Amino acid sequence: MTLEERKVIYRARRGLMELDIYFHPYASNYYLMADEKEKKLFAELVECEDPDLLDWFMEVSEPNTVELKQLIQKMKEYVHA
Repeated sequence: MTLEERKVIYRARRGLMELDIYFHPYASNYYLMADEKEKKLFAELVECEDPDLLDWFMEVSEPNTVELKQLIQKMKEYVHA
């Protein structure tokens, strides 16, 4: 595991249960196996503010890119599948 991957995994710990439900399983089970594009997207996602993330995961609003929206959907599918 690289230093950058460790930083992203550490940053994925949100402290907000509604987000940790999605972030923890992805970071623990899928992030390290993801391709570089998806890792970059996840790193971008963890840098977003919690209120925005909560709105996106609860489908109150949408992120500014289709790629982030697709990653959020993928993370939700991992939990709800």
